[in-house]
Order: sequence, then C-alpha cells, then structure tokens
Amino acid sequence: MVQAQSQPLTFEEYLDLYPEDGGIYELINGEIIAVNPRGDHEEVIAFIVAELNFEIRRQQRPYFLPRTCTIKPKTLYMGYKPDIVVLDRRAIPEEPLWKPASTITQGSSVPLVIEVVSTNWRDDYGHKLTDYEALTIQEYWIVDYLGLGGRRHIGFPKQPTLTVCELIDDEYQIRQFRGDDKIISKTFPELTLTAATIFAPGRTL
Repeated sequence: MVQAQSQPLTFEEYLDLYPEDGGIYELINGEIIAVNPRGDHEEVIAFIVAELNFEIRRQQRPYFLPRTCTIKPKTLYMGYKPDIVVLDRRAIPEEPLWKPASTITQGSSVPLVIEVVSTNWRDDYGHKLTDYEALTIQEYWIVDYLGLGGRRHIGFPKQPTLTVCELIDDEYQIRQFRGDDKIISKTFPELTLTAATIFAPGRTL
C-alpha cells in the first residue's frame, strides 16, 4: 500500500520508495500513484507491442521495447511509466540511470512513446503530452480505444481515436486517426495498421 506523503516526493525519492509488489506506479505531483489497467487495455498494449516488434525485426531497426521503464520528465515531482516505449539502443549508453533504474532522462533515446488511454485520460492528453514534448520525444501516440478523452481532444460525438503527435520545430503537430484510417508514423513509416485494428485486435484480425 502506498502511503500519502506530507511533502511532494522528488523523482529520486520516488525511485527509492518504489513499491516492490509487482504493481505499476507513477509519480504524479510528488505522490506515488498506482496504475490499475483493465484487461482490454492490456490486450491493446500486447497487440501494439507485437506489431512494433515485428516491424523492428523486419526493418532491422536498432530499437527495442522494454517490458517496463520509467521516463523522467523535466517537470519536477513527476515520473512516468508509459504503456509502451520504443528505445534506441545507440542512445542507451548515454543514459545515466538506465542500468541502475531502467530510467530514461533524454528524449533522444525515445523514438516513440505510447499511452493507451484509461480513466486517467487527462494525464495522457495533458501533462504527459506537454512533458514528452518538452523532453523532445519525437513521436507520441495517444491510443484512446474507448473514446474516453474530452470533447476538446477527440470531438463530439466521442469515438475511438488514435492521436499521433509528431515533433516539428520543437512542437507537437497533431494528427488523428479513426476507423479504417491507416496509421501514419514517422518512426515506423511502413506500418500498415488501421486505427480499428489497433482498437479491437481480437475482432478485426
């Protein structure tokens, strides 16, 4: 059980106090918060991971997808456990916290980061987007497979939406995909997946 803190935790304290019960925890505004994903959320993640690993092998890219890793943004009192992270093996030797804590501190190490939306959708569309942008992560996907995001993010009526944020001139340029739209990715330009296939992999294969 994570105890409430009287003062916000620093990132270093978060790493030191990270619970060892096998759960997933993020540092949000100086507080360790448990992440409790749904089963269908995990199915979407597993499908994307399998497809990206296939593309990495097929294209012989110097990338890998860790089972878990932590991203340290520039914002104080924050630390993220993204659902999916694509890392560049060539950049990892320059990461000081990778070996001791599987932690990434530089955007140049991350060609692509993906968050699959759950009830904490405000985090994915809000501070995570701005923090990943500030860290200069080149590409960020928000996979809103249930259409949970706010109207200002995915429109109305709400529908499942995959938002691709591509860093151009230090700012994310946003493109959205729905239904049979083919996903366009700078990191994986030969990807042939549609949004619908990602949203419901068990029904659309």
